[in-house]
Amino acid sequence: MKKKMLLLNTTVLLGLGGVLSTPAYASTIQDMESQKSQIQNQRQDVQSNIKAASDELTRLQAEQDQMKAQLERLTLAEEENNKKAQKTEADIKETSKQVDQLEKEIKLLQEKLEKRNDILKDRARSMQESGGNVEYLQVLLGSSSFGDFVDRALAVSTIVDADRGILKETKNMQDELKTKQADVKSKLASLEDMKAELDEMTVQLAAQKKQKDALAKELKDKEAKNEELKASLQSKDSSLANEQSTLEQNIKDQKAAEEAARKAAEQAAKEAAKKAAEQAQKAAAEPAEKADSPSPKAAPKASSNDVAPTSAPAPKASNVVTVGNRWIGNSAYVFGGGRSQSDINHGLFDCSSFVHWAYSQVGVNLGPLGSVSTETLKHAGMQVSSSQMQPGDLVFFDTYKKDGHVGIYVGGGKFIGAQSSTGVAIANMSSGYWKQKFNGRVVRI
Repeated sequence: MKKKMLLLNTTVLLGLGGVLSTPAYASTIQDMESQKSQIQNQRQDVQSNIKAASDELTRLQAEQDQMKAQLERLTLAEEENNKKAQKTEADIKETSKQVDQLEKEIKLLQEKLEKRNDILKDRARSMQESGGNVEYLQVLLGSSSFGDFVDRALAVSTIVDADRGILKETKNMQDELKTKQADVKSKLASLEDMKAELDEMTVQLAAQKKQKDALAKELKDKEAKNEELKASLQSKDSSLANEQSTLEQNIKDQKAAEEAARKAAEQAAKEAAKKAAEQAQKAAAEPAEKADSPSPKAAPKASSNDVAPTSAPAPKASNVVTVGNRWIGNSAYVFGGGRSQSDINHGLFDCSSFVHWAYSQVGVNLGPLGSVSTETLKHAGMQVSSSQMQPGDLVFFDTYKKDGHVGIYVGGGKFIGAQSSTGVAIANMSSGYWKQKFNGRVVRI
């Protein structure tokens, strides 16, 4: 009884330990965590580039604002310059008219002076020819009376004074016109210089505006490219965020699946232990007379749980493809199961323990049951080409790892094995999932 309970406990621990140490889940979660870490690093780089692009946009926009303000100033200056140029041009026209008018007045005055000069010249010539003072004395002495003398004396004095006044007035008018003409010409020259300067300023302002316009366009182009870069980076970051979110959800789902599998395994182990305990109790309750048999050395009566009755004929090696049929629909897959008689009695196998059991039923030992695995089985016989595959050959599949699953070829593109989804069953390896997973390895025992 104690031996049976010890065997039962060992079976339960083996089954539970196999499930809780499943490498497929760990490998998948580890890979996804690694991918998640890589995506996080990529996102950090992308977000750093997004910040750099945003900073550059801020700088470009500030520069663009400064450029706009400068263009506004240049435009205002150009408008004011044009106004001054127009006014200066009007002043130049007006001043030019004044110069023309003064030149006409000076010309008329010069004509008058020429006539007066002719008269004065004639008078001076007459005085010179008549002796000057002699004529003057004759005029005075030729008076008929004192009153006439006075009149004559005043007339001569008036003529002299008049000539002197005309000369002086003419001289002043001439000087005034020349001064005025010089002032007007100076003003005209100043206006013309101002006009030339304004024209040059207009050219410079236009050149500056053209340059600023070109710079503004260049800045605008840079902004557009930077916006495009930022949008592209944001799109990439969003895509990476979605990938990260998907991975996180997958990790969560995988962990949930692992936990569910662990609980299911625990429950299966508990149920197996309960069944084993019930059978142990049943065996302990059998009549004492069976234990007190008159012939202690007689062979024990075969129980209903024995794999093959003692009356069965000796198995043949060719029967390896059919001996497992008894477990179809009457077994369950347990990772690490099938390595104890109790597991075998209850049809609890994994793929390698089932193959080991099947060959043991036809008298072929494939090594210690406790250490059998797909790795030991792929070296248990001779490898042959998949084109030469025959019933009874071992066939291998890449599932959670290379050569992660093994079964026995039964012919017709099918094999029998313990599958995780069905327990012991015959599956098609010529199409679908198992065709994709078959790696071509065939071992002939």
